[in-house]
Amino acid sequence: AVVNVGNPRRKYSNYEKIGQGASGTVYIATDILTATEVAIKQMNINQQPKKELIINEILVMRKNKHPNVVNFVDSYLVGEELWVVMEYLDGGPLTNVVTETCMDEGQIAAVTDFGFCAQISGENNNRTTMVGTPYWMAPEVVSRKEYNAKIDIWSLGIMIIEMVDGEPPYLNENPLRAIYLIATVGSPKLQNARNMSPLFLEFLYKQLEVDKEKRPSASALLKSPFLLKAKPLSSLTQLINLAKSSNVRIM
Repeated sequence: AVVNVGNPRRKYSNYEKIGQGASGTVYIATDILTATEVAIKQMNINQQPKKELIINEILVMRKNKHPNVVNFVDSYLVGEELWVVMEYLDGGPLTNVVTETCMDEGQIAAVTDFGFCAQISGENNNRTTMVGTPYWMAPEVVSRKEYNAKIDIWSLGIMIIEMVDGEPPYLNENPLRAIYLIATVGSPKLQNARNMSPLFLEFLYKQLEVDKEKRPSASALLKSPFLLKAKPLSSLTQLINLAKSSNVRIM
C-alpha cells in the first residue's frame, strides 16, 4: 500500500554505495529521465524489527513536502527489499560539520534537522512510544508520559547545543544513564554559553523548557528575532568542505 508499482532499476541508474547502517544500505543513483541524483535506501523488510515505523515514516513523508526538508521521492518493493528514494544532498551529515568545525550564530540560525517522524493530528494528538536515540529526547518521552509535537522543539534545542558544543548533553553517558539525567536534571546547560549572544540564549532555552505546556510551538519560534540573523546557506559551504577534508584525513 505504501510503494509504487514498477521496477526502480528501469528508472534509476549509476548506483554507487555511499553508506551502510543497521537498517540498510544507501546508494546514490541517477534518475534516467531527469538526470537528477537521488539517494536510495535499500532495506530487507523481513529483517526490520518494527516495520510499522518505516511504513509510518513513508506515509508522513509523502504528505509533507517543503523546500527546507530533504523530501521523499518514491518507494518500491523489490523482492524482499524496500527501496526508499529521497532527494540527495551532497553536503554530508550535519554531525560532521559540528564535530569538525565551529558554526557561528548566523549559520546555526540557517539549519534545522529531524530524524524519525510521526503524524500527530486530530484526536490522536498525543503519543506514548519511545523511538530513537535518547540523547535528543524530551523529558516527557523518556519518562514515558504522553507527548505531542512539542518534543520536536526540545530536540531542536538539543541539536542547537550540539552545533555549539560539538555534542549533545550526556553523550559520554550510557543510554540508560542519559535517560535518567534527562528525566531528572531538567533543562541542560550550554558549555560555551559565555560566547553566545543573549538573543541566541533566549531562543535556545525557550526550547528546553521542561514543562511542555510552556514550551513554544514551532510557529511561535519562527517569529523569534534570532532567526533574522540567519545567513545564506552558501555560508555553510566552507564548513562542509572543511569537514569533508578532515574526514578524508581521518580515514
